[in-house]
Amino acid sequence: MSTPLYRLKAEFFKTLGHPVRIRVLELLSERDHAVSEMLNEVGVEAAHLSQQLAVLRRAGLVTARREGSTVHYTLADPGVAELLRVARTILTGVLAGQAELLADLRAAGGSGDDVADEAGNEAGDKNDDGSGG
Repeated sequence: MSTPLYRLKAEFFKTLGHPVRIRVLELLSERDHAVSEMLNEVGVEAAHLSQQLAVLRRAGLVTARREGSTVHYTLADPGVAELLRVARTILTGVLAGQAELLADLRAAGGSGDDVADEAGNEAGDKNDDGSGG
């Protein structure tokens, strides 16, 4: 029996679920990079970058080629760059909506902190044992 598509998609998105891997894919969306170039940009230890590149290679998202002692990476599919652009668009919209909500709350006379206080009080009410204290 074959694996359902939704499970394959979940595994795919799990592969994308690490900040270093996302940063590497962003860099490779711009152009091919040598590992040494990515080290400077990503800001992690060489061993950690190597682990994350291996995950991306196993997932088929990047390919490597050796030129002498230098290893260059490239995106295996330009669709990965498009996916990252779409994600950025979605996040921009979400964050803009959150900023708008915060501005509306502040305009209504609250700092936004009172909303958190009310949520905390409601949670406390649910746990109230009726003893009044």
